[in-house]
Amino acid sequence: MSFVSVNIESGSETPVKLTRRALAKQRTRERVLSAARRLFSERGYEGATIRDIAQAAGMSTGAVFASFSDKSELFDEILTADYEVIYAQMKQAAREGETVADALIGLFGVAYSFHLEQLPLLQASIAVSWTRSDAAEKRARTDIKHLFALITDALERGVQAGELKADVDAKLVAEIAWDVYVANYRRAVYDGWTVENLVAHLREQLKLILAGVRA
Repeated sequence: MSFVSVNIESGSETPVKLTRRALAKQRTRERVLSAARRLFSERGYEGATIRDIAQAAGMSTGAVFASFSDKSELFDEILTADYEVIYAQMKQAAREGETVADALIGLFGVAYSFHLEQLPLLQASIAVSWTRSDAAEKRARTDIKHLFALITDALERGVQAGELKADVDAKLVAEIAWDVYVANYRRAVYDGWTVENLVAHLREQLKLILAGVRA
């Protein structure tokens, strides 16, 4: 007997048949990911061991290793899944902004809301970024390029709408806006800032950044 699954990654609605064994393996993988996400979010990367994750998932460590080669692969899988979710939300938020500032605040606000709900996981991802594999680093850089494209697109729409100067260096402004957005997370980690605090502060920062390139 076989089961049917939808190929989400390709965006296709073409059914993909799964055998009982494949379906069981998929469910095991999902249980491991769910348990790992919870523990990484609570304890950070170093604080969550494979043994802890296996126990939280209600299975043996061997069952975990049957799906993932090591903890870093498991962690990367979670970050990849998060990226897919947050990218779609940021893209939608950017489209809904009527002005450049609204578009940027919208997409960055989505990211702040998403990450502050699981701040230890974000901190862990930053720490791990210094020691991850070449393949993981390459994938992360590709993801960031896609996010940069959203910011650049918002700025270029501002040029087309007459908000910004025609000769603005959109890529450079996007880089500055990104650096400011990332730096603000320190205030959430060390000063207890909320999403509302971060968004309000970023709005003032963007006013200064955009002031120099307005038409």
